[in-house]
Amino acid sequence: MADWQEISGGVTAARGYRAAGIAAGLKPSGAKDLAAIVSDVDAIAAGVFTTSQVRAACVDYCRQRLQAKPSARAILCNAGQANAATGTQGWTDARESADLMAQALGIEADAVLLASTGVIGRRIEMDALRSGIPQLVAALSEDGGDSASQAIITTDLVTKTIALETTFGDRPVRMGGMSKGSGMIHPNMATMLAFVTCDAAVSPHLWQEMVSRAAAKTFNQITVDGDTSTNDCLIALANGQSRTTAITESGPEAEKLEAMLTAVCQHLAKAIARDGEGATCLIEVNVSGAPDDAAARQVALTIAGSSLVKSAIFGRDPNWGRIAAAAGRAGVSFDAEHLRVQLGDFLLMDKGQPLPFDRAAASEYLKQKAAGAYLKEDTVAIAVNLGSGSGTGQAWGCDLSYDYVKINAEYTT
Repeated sequence: MADWQEISGGVTAARGYRAAGIAAGLKPSGAKDLAAIVSDVDAIAAGVFTTSQVRAACVDYCRQRLQAKPSARAILCNAGQANAATGTQGWTDARESADLMAQALGIEADAVLLASTGVIGRRIEMDALRSGIPQLVAALSEDGGDSASQAIITTDLVTKTIALETTFGDRPVRMGGMSKGSGMIHPNMATMLAFVTCDAAVSPHLWQEMVSRAAAKTFNQITVDGDTSTNDCLIALANGQSRTTAITESGPEAEKLEAMLTAVCQHLAKAIARDGEGATCLIEVNVSGAPDDAAARQVALTIAGSSLVKSAIFGRDPNWGRIAAAAGRAGVSFDAEHLRVQLGDFLLMDKGQPLPFDRAAASEYLKQKAAGAYLKEDTVAIAVNLGSGSGTGQAWGCDLSYDYVKINAEYTT
């Protein structure tokens, strides 16, 4: 049983944080498009970013900032323009964005981190940003988590937030998060923005290690379409406002905090996969019997990302051969005579041998999961065992529907 409980509040559930989201005119739709998260005090900051060679200015800005000083007071996020592949002017715009936010808050510019999402190749609409930032700062509130989560989405159908609470000694510690992502989802990292706030006190190197490991198990284990973006980032703040003893080294308290961080990230990652463009169901792949955990995660992600597996699930076709084939091409060595494949409660293959099963009932299982979309009853469970190894891993994806092609064929037109 988890050693925490879910609470309301999203990124403002943790003590000492305010947030806001407004419509600044960055999106043609007029929807909310500018968000901020602000800590009342300096917070330890950690980040994980896209590995793409084509990166948004905000990504390079945050990397440089965090290498120089692993702390921050504010995160500013715009939606509508990715500010990626925008040359030197894009970098200038990013720097000005941080300066403007810092001036409005009365803090140093190097205390501001940035994120952008939208169409690649388009600069931030700076006139709208300049007039929007004072309004954004004026709207900051301890109840502003929901509005901030609304302001960072693009093609998402739903907002994605979570908050958890646990205790260290006799004091509560809270952690909140929000994310966006629906298409261009694939490591490294999956196309997404995610922000986590925490009121625990933790040393910078330990917090960065926790965030990196959590990302590896969660955001880097989701896939929608095999495409990685230019703007991906996970930024996590820890401001110490719970007044608990600082966690400075490995041990039970560090393990507990990391487990809660991983739970927050997993919830947000699954929400992104569930909201994949055109998706009708979430796919969860559990792999066991691998040589090690990294190998298990590799096989799980290969299966979840297989276009043939995803298409079969959209067609409600229990074609387990596609699952076995994906496992076989994942680049992990195993004995095919030990392979076991299960779909929901249906055992399809065991010890490398195909088994008779009720195909109509298995197809109905897939139909029922599609009907349960967004009711948390939409998860198609695939379990694969490779043999006698101790490695286990998970990955999440979604089915591949006709609507995915339609959404992306018309993205800028």
